[in-house]
Amino acid sequence: MEERIVSSRGRGLGGAVRVAVLALLWGSTFLWIELALRGLSPLQVTFVRCVLGALVLTVACYASGRRLPRGIAVWRHIIVAAFFCNALPFALFSLGQQTVDSGLAGALNATTPLWSIALGLALGSERGLRPVRLTGLLLGFAGVLLILAPWRTAGATGWGALAILGAAASYAVAFTYMGRTLVGKGTPTLSLSAAQLVAASGLTSLAMPIGGLDAVGVGPTVVIAALALGVLCTALTFHLTYRIINEEGATNAAVVGYLLPVVSVLLGAVVLGESLSVRVVLGMAVVLAGVGMTRRTGAPTAAAAPRGGRVSGARALVRPQALHGPRRAAHAANLVHGHLDEGP
Repeated sequence: MEERIVSSRGRGLGGAVRVAVLALLWGSTFLWIELALRGLSPLQVTFVRCVLGALVLTVACYASGRRLPRGIAVWRHIIVAAFFCNALPFALFSLGQQTVDSGLAGALNATTPLWSIALGLALGSERGLRPVRLTGLLLGFAGVLLILAPWRTAGATGWGALAILGAAASYAVAFTYMGRTLVGKGTPTLSLSAAQLVAASGLTSLAMPIGGLDAVGVGPTVVIAALALGVLCTALTFHLTYRIINEEGATNAAVVGYLLPVVSVLLGAVVLGESLSVRVVLGMAVVLAGVGMTRRTGAPTAAAAPRGGRVSGARALVRPQALHGPRRAAHAANLVHGHLDEGP
């Protein structure tokens, strides 16, 4: 019994460290984008992220004895996922942050779970949405309106915020698609994540003649920002994202979803001297409250119970193996967003 308690404490401490590291990495993405934009165009930032991330994960893939996926069918899915999960949102974040502070960008990115539920309603995988979750969905988007303040915000700032919202929505589409077509099909997650960033690099390179051939202002800050974006905030976190989709019981992702905007705001204020109005801070709080309400669930399902027929703990996860079709895809997407759907 004593050994179990020590082991449990060790896992708890390790889990807290992992949550802190992931929140710092994901939350710092917007700071590094802001710094990289001081010498690179938005498309160049996107291309560098994808190429560096692909290089790191491909080397890790072959070093671990794995290889990139083979077959036209799987690569078709990888290309679609690469567009919605990497090429498009990376470009939209960089475009948006030309006029939007890094802290606000992180707050707007926190709307991804709301877009996921909205997508689930459209696809029919979110049926019988509970009143509390529906209220949370509406409250979350009300918070977005409060942040954007369309009655006051106009011009470049308004368009930049819309671009970042588009990136968050693109993530929701991508995670659902990845859950349906790529995860749990027998391909190692490291191989999938490496292949997806390779595909994203190819997609981004096709757009380089449009806005990626501008003069580059390379300095120490820009180089460090680009390396941090590609290696830490793209390669490492993207592979962890795939593992969260694929592995059962990724409950720590929920905490990361709440900490990410806090980290982005703090880093923006401390490092870049960004300031936030009371309206924006209140809007962020409303968004996070809405996201929290969408995670409110009822009693666990039978699928979540262990073999003995009893559910341990206050909550239990739906086993992905017990779900099929759209519901399994939605559950996989919710794991990534930090939204654990345990309802019927």
